[in-house]
Amino acid sequence: MVFRPRRVRRTCQPPKRRKTLASEHWKDKPEAEDYPSAQSYLSLLVGRDAATKLVKALRKQEELAHFAAKDILRASGLPLLGADDSEVATDLKKVKLGEKLSPVLLIQGAPLWVADGYHRVCASYHLDEKSPVPCRIVPRPS
Repeated sequence: MVFRPRRVRRTCQPPKRRKTLASEHWKDKPEAEDYPSAQSYLSLLVGRDAATKLVKALRKQEELAHFAAKDILRASGLPLLGADDSEVATDLKKVKLGEKLSPVLLIQGAPLWVADGYHRVCASYHLDEKSPVPCRIVPRPS
């Protein structure tokens, strides 16, 4: 008698992805206080009037785009802050306690401007560098 292994029926469906802590810690909309912070930062780069227009465009942009934290850092040229940075540590603690973080505000261009949320991007990187970070992103005026 010849031993023949039983055929195992396989499906083409991908395995179910478990939700991770890194993918569950984001709110659906930015906080109200994120916009004045973004405007303050952007006014240093492009002046008050142009910053006001960019922030207005960010407020109008309701659709969230998603990018990996590592890609946001690479495109912006900003360094990764350590998990021991006070703001990053605070965000990591919030996530551990089940609190959700506000989406990041970005201005598209070369380099990418992180108008608000740099510390949140770094915190997300420490949780999972490839996990998608929700962002509101608008193009830089030419």
